Amino acid sequence: MEGSFGSDFGGSGSGKLDPGLIMEQVKVQIAVANAQELLQRMTDKCFRKCIGKPGGSLDNSEQKCIAMCMDRYMDAWNTVSRAYNSRLQRERANM
Repeated sequence: MEGSFGSDFGGSGSGKLDPGLIMEQVKVQIAVANAQELLQRMTDKCFRKCIGKPGGSLDNSEQKCIAMCMDRYMDAWNTVSRAYNSRLQRERANM
């Protein structure tokens, strides 16, 4: 028990954390979380809009509705993202 404490303590003292690497890992985790949230919201909204009676398969009109809904949702998401990023850049430039 004493040996494990000593090695844990020594390992944390001798190893250096790379703040840049940690920030990159956090950015990746945030991007993954955002993508998961986007997919979940898009699935929920398009399912509610396009699927009247859930069954074992989608008919042709449901497939078309889902495809169009997802395309529109992604277009809207991209438009909002571009506007948001543009605004952030303007605000950073004014600081």
